[in-house]
Amino acid sequence: MAAAREGFLTDEQREVLKTATQSTEVLSSSPKSPSWLMAEHQIKAPAGERAGNAGIAVRHVRRSHSGKFVRVKKDGGGGKGTWGKLLDTDEDTHIDRNDPNYDSGEEPYQLVGSAVSDPLDEYKKKVASIIDEYFTTGDVDLAASDLRELGSSEYHPYFIKRLVSMAMDRHDKEKEMASVLLSALYSDVISSTQIKQGFFILLESADDLAVDILDAVDILALFIARAVVDDILPPAFVTRAKKSLSESSKGFQVLQTAEKSYLSAPHHAELVERRWGGSTHITVEEVKKRISDLLREYAENGDTSEACRCIRQLGVSFFHHEVVKRAVVLAMENRAAEPLILKLLKEASEEGLISSSQMVKGFARLRESLDDLALDIPSAKSLFESLIKHAVSDGWLDSSFVNSSGDGMLTVTEAEDDEKLRCYKQEIVTIIHEYFLSDDIPELIRSLVDLGSPEYNPVFLKKLITLAMDRKNREKEMASVLLSALHIEIFSTQDIVDGFVLLLESAEDTALDILDASNELALFLARAVIDDVLAPLNLEEIGNRLAPNCNGSETVHVAQSLIAARHAGERLLRCWGGGTGWAVEDAKDKIVKLLEEYESGGVVGEACQCIRDLGMPFFNHEVVKKALVMAMEKKNDRMLDLLQECYSEGLITTNQMTKGFGRMKDGLADLALDIPNADEKFKFYYEHAVVRGWLLPALSANGDDFAVASS
Repeated sequence: MAAAREGFLTDEQREVLKTATQSTEVLSSSPKSPSWLMAEHQIKAPAGERAGNAGIAVRHVRRSHSGKFVRVKKDGGGGKGTWGKLLDTDEDTHIDRNDPNYDSGEEPYQLVGSAVSDPLDEYKKKVASIIDEYFTTGDVDLAASDLRELGSSEYHPYFIKRLVSMAMDRHDKEKEMASVLLSALYSDVISSTQIKQGFFILLESADDLAVDILDAVDILALFIARAVVDDILPPAFVTRAKKSLSESSKGFQVLQTAEKSYLSAPHHAELVERRWGGSTHITVEEVKKRISDLLREYAENGDTSEACRCIRQLGVSFFHHEVVKRAVVLAMENRAAEPLILKLLKEASEEGLISSSQMVKGFARLRESLDDLALDIPSAKSLFESLIKHAVSDGWLDSSFVNSSGDGMLTVTEAEDDEKLRCYKQEIVTIIHEYFLSDDIPELIRSLVDLGSPEYNPVFLKKLITLAMDRKNREKEMASVLLSALHIEIFSTQDIVDGFVLLLESAEDTALDILDASNELALFLARAVIDDVLAPLNLEEIGNRLAPNCNGSETVHVAQSLIAARHAGERLLRCWGGGTGWAVEDAKDKIVKLLEEYESGGVVGEACQCIRDLGMPFFNHEVVKKALVMAMEKKNDRMLDLLQECYSEGLITTNQMTKGFGRMKDGLADLALDIPNADEKFKFYYEHAVVRGWLLPALSANGDDFAVASS
C-alpha cells in the first residue's frame, strides 16, 4: 500500500505538497494572510496527464474523502465535502428562545456609542434655560431659587458669563434685568469671589464676543461699571484685572473703557444706573422713597393686602430688609401705628413675601443704628426690645436673632458711658449741620472744644463723613477741608486713623444706605493723604486693623491705587468738583503772589485782607512758612511785620504759627542748599517769634517740638 500510495505522486509533486502543507499550517491562524505566500506554488499533473485543477493555487484546493481534489471558496470557504473556512458561521442560523439549551449570550448584539457626559456642559445647558425663563418672567426670586436648587456652586462663575453674554445680544431691558439679577444673587447665592471670576472669564472671552456682538467692548465695559456702582465688584477689580490681560486684547480695552468713560466721569454712578433705562430700572433712593410712601399710606388706611401688593410690585425681594427696617422705625415713631405695622410684617412673613433672612437682616440693621435713632427717639432701645419679643413670640422673627444680639444688660458704668456718647452724638449732628450751612470752621472748632470730649473725636469724624456722603459734592468738599483744619487744631493723627477705621468697619452697612459708598470712602481716604492729614503709611495701618477681604479693606486698596495714579494730587484735590474755598495748589499760588506783592511795596492791611479772602484759616501755616522762606531769600525782614499784624488781628493763630515754623524747620536741610545761613536765620526768626508771643514759650529753644499743639 505504501508503494502504491507513493506512486500517486511524482517526487516533484510530493515536494510541492509538503511545502504547501507547512504553509497551510502557518496560515490557519490568519484567514487574511497575504496571497503572495502561496501564489507561486502550482500543482502540476504527472507526465502525459491533464491536470483538472491546473493553475489553481494550492490554498484553494482541498482533498475530499474520495481522494479527489475540489476547488473551494476563497479564504477557505467550504464547498461540498469540505470543512468550510476558519470561524465560519451559518448566517441563516435561527436562535430559538424556547430551546432548552437557549443561551441569551448567543443573541446578536450591537455596540451603541454614547458621549461621555461633561458636568460643566450639563450645567451650562440648565442655566441657559433658567436665564431664558428669567428674561421672560422677570421673576428674580424664581431665578435665584432655580439656581440654588441646581447646585454645582463651583460653576457659578460660568453662570455670570452666560447671563451677561446672553444679555449683551439682547435689548436694553434684558441688560438691565441681568444687572438687577446679579445684585440680587450677590452674597446670598453667588459669592463675591465668584462674581470676580465670572467677570474675568468674560474679559478673557471678549475677543470672541466681539466677533458676534456689535459694540461688545462698550457693552461689557458698561456691565463692569454697573457692577462696580452696584457694589458687587470692588473698584480695585479693574486695576488688578488689567495686570492679567494682554494690552492688545479686547478685555484690556473693556477695562480701559469702563475706567475712563464710565467710572471716572462726573456723577458716573447715576449715569451708569440710568444708561439702559430698562423697565426694571429703579435706583436705591427711589426704592427707599417708595417704601416710605407705601408704609405711610398703610399707616393711614390699614389695608394690609394692598400694602403687601405694593411691596410685591416693587420687585426687589433682595431689598426687603429695608422694608422691615423702615416699618419698625415707623412703629417706634408712631406708637398708634405699631399694631398695624406688626400685622403687616406678620402677614408678609406668613405669605412668604418677606423671607426670614430678610426679616433678620432688617432687624439687625436697625439694631446697629439704634444709637443714632435714640437721638430722635429717646426710648428707642426699650421699644426695639419689646418689638423683638413680640415678633419672636408671633413666630415671624427667628429666635436666633435674640441669641445673637445678647441679653442687652449693661453695667452702671457702661450705661453712663452709653448715655454720654448718645448726648455727644446728638450735639455733633447739630454742629455739623450748622457747619454745612455757615461754612464757619473756627466756630465749629470752638463748639467741639466746648463739648470737652476729645476721646470721641473718632466718632465725630465718622459722623462728619457719613453725613457728607449722603449730601452733595459741596458738603463733601467742606468735610475734607474741615478734616485738614481739625488735624491742625485739635485732632491727632491717631484720632483720624481711628475715625476712618470706624467708618470702614461699617462700610457694608453704609453701602446699603448710600449709593457708591465704597468709592466715596476711598476718595475721602485718598484726599486725607493728599491734604497731609494722613501719611501713606497710615493707610497700611488702617488696612491691617480691618478684616481681610472685607469691603473696608478693599476700599483702602482703592485709595492706595488712587494715590499712586498719575497726577493724583491734582485730581484728588478736585475730586468733589471744588466746593468751598480754593484747592490747595491754587491757594499756594495765591499765597506766593500776595507775599511777592507785599514784599515789593504792598500795604500790610491789604496783604492781611488777601489772606482773609482766601477763606482757608486751616491753611494759614502755609502763609507762615512761605513768608519765612521769602524773608530768607530776599534778605528782607519786612515779612516779620506782616506776620506780627496777622497775629495781632487773630488772623493767624498760635497753632498755625507753630505749624508753619515746624514745617519750615523740617525743610531746612533742603533750604540750606540755596541759602547757606538758613539755620542761623531760622534761629533768629524763632527767637523773634517767641519774644513777640507768636509761639508758645514752652517750646524748646532749638525748635525741636513744633508739633505739640497739633498733637
